[in-house]
Amino acid sequence: MKRHYLIKIVPPWGYRVFRLRFTPPQIIIASVALVLALGGVCGFYAWQMAHAEARVGQLRDLTVEQRQQLEKIDAEAADLDGKLRSLERQNDEIRGLMGVDKSKHPAQATKPGDPAVSPQSSLDQTRFTAVAARIDALRQRSAQVRNDSSHLQTLALRVLNMRRLEDIARARVLAAIPSLNPVESGLAGIASPYGWRFSPWPEFHKGLDLEADYEPVRAAAAGTVVAAGYDGGGYGIKVDIDHGNGYHTWYCHLSRADVQVGQYVRKAQHIAVSGSTGESTGPHLHYQIMLDGQPVDPAPYLNGVPPKVLASLK
Repeated sequence: MKRHYLIKIVPPWGYRVFRLRFTPPQIIIASVALVLALGGVCGFYAWQMAHAEARVGQLRDLTVEQRQQLEKIDAEAADLDGKLRSLERQNDEIRGLMGVDKSKHPAQATKPGDPAVSPQSSLDQTRFTAVAARIDALRQRSAQVRNDSSHLQTLALRVLNMRRLEDIARARVLAAIPSLNPVESGLAGIASPYGWRFSPWPEFHKGLDLEADYEPVRAAAAGTVVAAGYDGGGYGIKVDIDHGNGYHTWYCHLSRADVQVGQYVRKAQHIAVSGSTGESTGPHLHYQIMLDGQPVDPAPYLNGVPPKVLASLK
């Protein structure tokens, strides 16, 4: 008769008894199955723990990498912030040079030292939000600075063109004001000054007699020739240039005139040769300046525009 083991199960609600009979081989097989099941459960649990630890390590590495990337982005944002500040200062300097009011800059982005983006603070959603907000603010400032720079460039070109036109206009004005010695050598001395004189006869001398022994004569300023020929008033051969601003210059006692009436001449352009025609006691150049029909002393005009005249142009 085979050996066996009996397990009785008696329910509390009746008199029926359940019997489970096991042979030794069955018990061995059940024990082995139980051990294998427990081993499988333990192994699966151990695998899950190892996988979880690996995942935690990956997340830890990812967190470190994200922190490094965030710090790099923060540093780049700080560098961009500095460049934008520099551009804003340059734009303000340009505005100052052009006489334009300085702009009001928007609120500055968060500085690297603020707690919201400090590298020492925890890497959480608040920090990401703060950095994102800072980058967005920098993006807006960058767009504004670019637009501002483009506007200033256009304005600067316009101002430069206006100033260039003003310079050209001023140069034209100065070119039409007598401002040099009409004797081409530029070294002619004054033989007889402007004002009262008693030699060769008493009179009010309305110009300057410049030492010029048949020497070339040039225009003291740019203008249009209104007379070029013999003058019956004692000036002999005379050239009269109208400078279009109230000034006329007369060049008298010439031996010949080398320009014609209606001709436009530039400043320092050759116009005649000095001589001794008309009421003259010897070769020289009578140089006379008329301003609004009245003679003025030419001496201050021999070496540039007089300071008083320059002051009146400002």
